[in-house]
Amino acid sequence: MFRFANPDYLYALLIIPALIGLFIVAMHIRKRRISEFGNPELLQQLMPGVSKSRGWIKSIILLIAITLMVFGLARPQFGSKLTEAKRKGIEIIIALDVSNSMLAQDIQPNRLDRAKQAISRLVDQLANDRIGLIVFAGDAYVQLPVTNDYSSAKMFLSSISPGMVPKQGTAIGSAINLAVNSFSPQSETSKVIVIISDGENHEDDPVTAAQRAYAEKGVVIHAIGIGSPKGAPIPFGTGNRDFLRDKDDNIVVTKLDEETLSKVAVSGGGKYLRASNAQIGLLPIFEEINRMERIEFKDKVFSEYDDQFQYLFGLALLLLIIEFFVLERKNKLIKRLNLFGESN
Repeated sequence: MFRFANPDYLYALLIIPALIGLFIVAMHIRKRRISEFGNPELLQQLMPGVSKSRGWIKSIILLIAITLMVFGLARPQFGSKLTEAKRKGIEIIIALDVSNSMLAQDIQPNRLDRAKQAISRLVDQLANDRIGLIVFAGDAYVQLPVTNDYSSAKMFLSSISPGMVPKQGTAIGSAINLAVNSFSPQSETSKVIVIISDGENHEDDPVTAAQRAYAEKGVVIHAIGIGSPKGAPIPFGTGNRDFLRDKDDNIVVTKLDEETLSKVAVSGGGKYLRASNAQIGLLPIFEEINRMERIEFKDKVFSEYDDQFQYLFGLALLLLIIEFFVLERKNKLIKRLNLFGESN
C-alpha cells in the first residue's frame, strides 16, 4: 500500500514549469546579448572554452533534484504490514439524487450542494462504521464501494455533480436495489441505506424495492426529503441565469414529493425527515443509526508504513553535487574524456 504522508507538499511541483520558463527566457536573453557583440559564429571561435550544452545539462540536473526533494517532503510511504483488525460497526450506503432538479435553490446554496455538505459532516463523525456512496438520476451508479477510508469518501463526494449520470429522472427503486447488492456479502453487521432526494420518482416502484430490501435482507432504509413542497425553478445555462423550461416554454418547477419518500422510509423500517436550510436531517438519522446493534467484523488494514523519503533526498543531494561540479566551461583536465559528447 502506497501513500503520501504530507500530500499538500506536492503542490510545490507547480514551480517546476515556472523554473523551466525562467531558464528558457534567461538563455534567450543571453543569446541576444552575445549577438549584440558581433557574429555568434565568430565569437564562438574566440571563446573555445564555452560549452553550449552544459548550461542545459546543469539546469536539467537541478530541476530533477528539486522534483525529488518535493516528493521527499511529501513523505512517500509503503504499507509494510497487513494486519487483521477487529471492529464493531455498521455499513451505511448513502444514495444521493443527482438529477437536475437537485440544482433548485429552495435549499441554499442548492439542494445538491447542501446535501453534500451534510454528508461530509456525517463522514467526520464516523469511527468504525463503513460507508458507501451511490448516485442516481434516471439510472443508479456506485460512486464509492463500501469502505472505512473516510478520506476517499470525502474526495469522491466532492466530485459529485448532475452531469455524471447522463440519463435524467429519479430512479429511487434502482438506487435501493443497487445499494442492497453493494453491501459486503459476507458481513453480518447491520446495514442501512439513507436516501437523499426530492422524491420526484417517475422511473420505477421505490416502495416495493424498499419493502423487499427490508423484508428479505434486513436492510433499514431512511429517507431525507430535500426541497420544499411549494417547489422552485431549476437553474439552467451559464451562470444559472435562466431556468429549465418545458416544450411550451413554461418554467419547470420541481416540488418535493414527501408522500413517496415517506412511504419508502416506512416500507424500509426507517424514518423520513424533511431537510431545511437550518438542518438537512442526517445527524438525527445518524443518532437513530447509532442505536442499532453493532456486530464485530474483521477488516484487513495496513498498520505500519515505512518512510521512503530518505532515498529521494539522498538522490537529490547526489544530483546537486554533480550539478556543482559540472562547469559551464569546458574543463581541460576532462576534455579528453568527452563526457558530454562534445566535438573538439
